[in-house]
Amino acid sequence: MDHDQQQESAHAPARRREMTRRQFLSYTLGGAGAFMVGGTILPMIRFAIDPLLAEKQQGEFVKVIEASKVTSEPQPVEFEVFTVDGWHESKRKMRAFVARGDDGRIYALSPVCKHLGCTVDWATHDPNEFFCPCHGARYTRDGEVLAVARGPLDEYEVREENGWVYLGSLKPNSRV
Repeated sequence: MDHDQQQESAHAPARRREMTRRQFLSYTLGGAGAFMVGGTILPMIRFAIDPLLAEKQQGEFVKVIEASKVTSEPQPVEFEVFTVDGWHESKRKMRAFVARGDDGRIYALSPVCKHLGCTVDWATHDPNEFFCPCHGARYTRDGEVLAVARGPLDEYEVREENGWVYLGSLKPNSRV
């Protein structure tokens, strides 16, 4: 290239690259397709992740029995809990065994056996044990496993207020 040609090319306006029709259609259809796919998938992702992002709420406490009526002998109490499952709202009947421990504090145990989920009862097999009739699991007064089951009976959160006992959500047994 000689000197004159170099000067002409240096002063010539830059050539713009123009978009072809094919490129325009590719970009337009690709963008529209991505927008539609995103509009379809994002609500599904939100639906799947939303329960993980929701704040954990403390369970409500339910009044179950007068504190003066609680003895060292576990006694069954029945109560109702309001539940919401999706759009379905209902009241569920629950049961607990309430007693006063050696330390004088009130505790409540779940009647659901930790072996296979059957319902245990107090003093039907032995006067000082919880017994599960399904497979013979046995528990102490505090819910500790004596036979068959994998773990102790769960415990309810307990609150005593104005002479009444209130039960909250289930938690692992802290007595054993």
